[in-house]
Amino acid sequence: MSGHNKWAGIKHKKAITDAKKGKVFTKIIREIVVATKEGGAQTENNVRLRKAIEDAKETNMPQENIKKAIQRGNGEIPGTVYEEMVYEGYGPAGVALIVEVTTDNKNRTASEIRKMFASHNGNLGEIGCVGWMFDRKGYISVNKSSVDEETVMNTALEAGVEDFKSEADSDVYELITSPSNFEAVKKALKEKSITITSAEITMIPQTQIALTGDDAKCMLKLMDALEEHDDVKNVYANFDISSEYMEKLDV
Repeated sequence: MSGHNKWAGIKHKKAITDAKKGKVFTKIIREIVVATKEGGAQTENNVRLRKAIEDAKETNMPQENIKKAIQRGNGEIPGTVYEEMVYEGYGPAGVALIVEVTTDNKNRTASEIRKMFASHNGNLGEIGCVGWMFDRKGYISVNKSSVDEETVMNTALEAGVEDFKSEADSDVYELITSPSNFEAVKKALKEKSITITSAEITMIPQTQIALTGDDAKCMLKLMDALEEHDDVKNVYANFDISSEYMEKLDV
């Protein structure tokens, strides 16, 4: 999990900067539109929409933007039609990657994603070529400085968490849940006034590939390029780079 945790930390810092540029707004608006179209505009019955709105509020998106995105999703006002696509492939040193996108032009997006892989010592594969290496799970992190380990662990275990991690080189506790129990664990933590650093339904790799040197640099550049693309919603990968090496790379 250390690789996921470190990249999640990098993404969180990037999100703060990207929000100022409007990049995060663009991606969250798309997610709200698609979530509404898929599951309706009532958040109590639409977990995906509820999460998207939570993300919007965390980035200080104006309420009017959220409202219009929901209206576009349920057809009240006209808007762009989006499709969801998933790409799978390999990065430097054979790292497995899954890229989820939301696009209004799948041919353009496929071409651009393929070019990114090729430019960073990787290649796209067929659907299913690496998906079997990942498990869909709920992932929640809590800052170690905000609460003691026993309180978090006991609360999480009572709520039915699948796994609890407190790695020495990490500044957060990590909680792994089944997708179906994700909301229940979040609720239990909030009821104990435990501040959640991040929470998402994600793809957890079953094994990881340790990277150093040029492979590590190239992998991070590929992740950056993919995350920066407006159509890319999520990127999952099974690489691990040590904290010491990450510090040397200054990321």
